[in-house]
Amino acid sequence: MKLTGSQLVAEILLEHGVDTVFGYPGGTALNLYDVLYEYRDKIKHVLTAHEQGAAHAADGYYRATGKTGVVFATSGPGATNLVTGIATAFMDSVPMIAITANVPDSLIGRDAFQEICITGVTLPITKHSFFVNRIEDLEHAIRESFRIANSGRKGPVLIDITKDVTADTIDYKKGKPLELQPHPLADDDEVAEIAAMINQAERPVIYFGGGVPASDAGDELNQLIEKADIPATYTLMAAGILGYENKRNLGLIGMHGSIAANRAVDRADLLVALGCRFSDRVALNPKKFAKRAKKVQVDIDKSEINKNVIVDKSVISDVKDFLQKLLPMIEKRDHGEWVAQSTEWKKKTGDVKCQDAELHPSEVVTAVCDLTDKETIYVTDVGQHQMWAAQYLKHDKTKDFITSGGLGTMGFGYGAAIGAQVGCPEKRVIHFTGDGSFHMNLNEACTAVSEELPIITIIMNNRVLGMVYQWQTSFYGRRYSATTPERKTDFPKLAEAFGAKGYSASTPTEFEDVFKKALKEKGPVWIDCAIAREERVLPMIPGGGTVEDMIIG
Repeated sequence: MKLTGSQLVAEILLEHGVDTVFGYPGGTALNLYDVLYEYRDKIKHVLTAHEQGAAHAADGYYRATGKTGVVFATSGPGATNLVTGIATAFMDSVPMIAITANVPDSLIGRDAFQEICITGVTLPITKHSFFVNRIEDLEHAIRESFRIANSGRKGPVLIDITKDVTADTIDYKKGKPLELQPHPLADDDEVAEIAAMINQAERPVIYFGGGVPASDAGDELNQLIEKADIPATYTLMAAGILGYENKRNLGLIGMHGSIAANRAVDRADLLVALGCRFSDRVALNPKKFAKRAKKVQVDIDKSEINKNVIVDKSVISDVKDFLQKLLPMIEKRDHGEWVAQSTEWKKKTGDVKCQDAELHPSEVVTAVCDLTDKETIYVTDVGQHQMWAAQYLKHDKTKDFITSGGLGTMGFGYGAAIGAQVGCPEKRVIHFTGDGSFHMNLNEACTAVSEELPIITIIMNNRVLGMVYQWQTSFYGRRYSATTPERKTDFPKLAEAFGAKGYSASTPTEFEDVFKKALKEKGPVWIDCAIAREERVLPMIPGGGTVEDMIIG
């Protein structure tokens, strides 16, 4: 049958199981949006306030559901507004398909109104970019985009389509998604060598990251930790794989990681790194990181091996396949003394509360955990509140913690929360943010209201740009340059203006009371929490430092 290019896009999206897209229309995208009207019973379109919010929503949609996120935008500023969202997905290995419409092919290269070479702009932040100016190339580009986005180390792909292609017609025959590229698999001899290292170790530690949830290897990892009796620590991208109450759970590692995690890694004689990249927020001083340990690194992306930290043994493999081969070779062990030592370190939290404050971040996060069920999805922006959430949330499902790790994108949270709530309407979504991050994309409140999404936004409001303010306090002689904006935003009133519910709280009792009210609302709610500006995220290892430099209180 004959289809227009725009109809072809819709049909191939349906073939790939896409029933939801996020975006914002514009002149060059009119044909695509006209077809979305035609397909409105099959593909839901969520109109955001800004294309950046749409990109973050597509990102959050994937992280909550495991289904590839799709975002539409028009040419020029519409396309460039996607850039931060695409970069966020790229840094966190999130599969996303960004479809942009460009000016007609006859105007390409002529500086036409709203023309931009978006494939060139996004080249460093996508796995691949397609420029389609012939309708004969469109079907292949879309199918290949899904294959590339989801093969190996996942990531975003952009398809830029000229407006004339969206209107042209072509014969179409229903097809199916392309097979994904096979994962690299661990060699049995390599696995056996690592198994022997684990069996012989006296003070082993497992350090794991986003590669574990990406390969759905959580069950296998938990089996390894239990069978070999090994303490484990994780990056932001893997929070939730280990249950909060698991005695071998050392907590978050790195700059704002737990005392237990950082000390255990420093004292370990073997460090097994699974699906992680030794980032500068983990290995702040690469030459001294885990200096007593032999290091093993297992990752699907060979470019990450020895990039930041030199290891003794490496395996290029899908983590799940590696663990499945490893488990039968692992001897059941009892590292009782080592686990006991790490448990003792866990008692030292580094949580120092500001004496002048009536409401502390830990009290807010703890109350949220106590009043919500285990299926709750937690989304954060970036800053102090992000670290407090990671430190105090009592969760045990990794898809229930959504945050921007690699790029550290302030303003990520609300869009991502919208995507998560759209993808999981049966679950409660809680959005933690700070007044600095929230000011960046709070315009997406209109999206949450229009879609009647019951997202609860908890604003840790200390009226400063908290994380940078903390650094200026500790390392810049309290010279507060551009971190005390003195904004007068009344968040509860602004929420009401958007059509949402707004509350404020300055004590634990007030917060618990308004949070219970928020849980009963059917639409979005904001809770403005008065947090003292002197509250600190602790522990903290300064950039370039080691565990010996850890600031505890």
